Amino acid sequence: MTSTVPAAVTRTAEGSALQAVLLDMDGTLVDTEGFWWDVEAEVFARLGHTLDDSWRHVVVGGPMSRSAGFLIEATGADITLAELGVLLNQGFEERIGHGLPLMPGAARLLAELSAHRIPTALVSASHRRIIDRVLTSLGPRHFALTVAGDEVSRTKPHPDPYLFAAAGLGVDPARCAVVEDTATGVASAEAAGCQVVAVPSVAPIAPAPRRTVVPSLEQVDLTFLRALMPLG
Repeated sequence: MTSTVPAAVTRTAEGSALQAVLLDMDGTLVDTEGFWWDVEAEVFARLGHTLDDSWRHVVVGGPMSRSAGFLIEATGADITLAELGVLLNQGFEERIGHGLPLMPGAARLLAELSAHRIPTALVSASHRRIIDRVLTSLGPRHFALTVAGDEVSRTKPHPDPYLFAAAGLGVDPARCAVVEDTATGVASAEAAGCQVVAVPSVAPIAPAPRRTVVPSLEQVDLTFLRALMPLG
């Protein structure tokens, strides 16, 4: 675990019930969901298989073990889960080496949270090696804590990643605002008891109690996130 939580950063903004903001990475802050699918398609093409585009909604947003396992079973490809994971991570790293586009509104939101000293964590199902590469584009200074999918015993859709992040920041999960782009991530955050903002990237997400759905991260700012917190 390479993440640290500076004590000074964990202060809650005076007068606000919002204690922290927890952000997903792929498809939420960086426009990479398409990157993963392209890499998966390329790897399986080399193995002699063509991926059905309808599978994209199945594999998006989940841990690599789930998505890769599904694709192996669906195609019947002669490759182990561990071997496929190596190929997918390598392919993704090559892709982001040619430029990493941020989602509209991402840079502005991160800057605002930093300016107001809101404790912020990056919570991703991607592996640590991928997160560390992406952080060079996002700016590691914006995050008091980062949580990778290979650093928790159970990753999304289980609540563990968000519970781990809240504990690391020393905050109440119910006073955390989570921003996610997939149903898998939303399920994880809701299971942890967080207030959720869904910004769907590939598949639609319906509104629900403790969940607000917006079409773009450009509609999300600190005032918006503070308004999500329950009274009392």
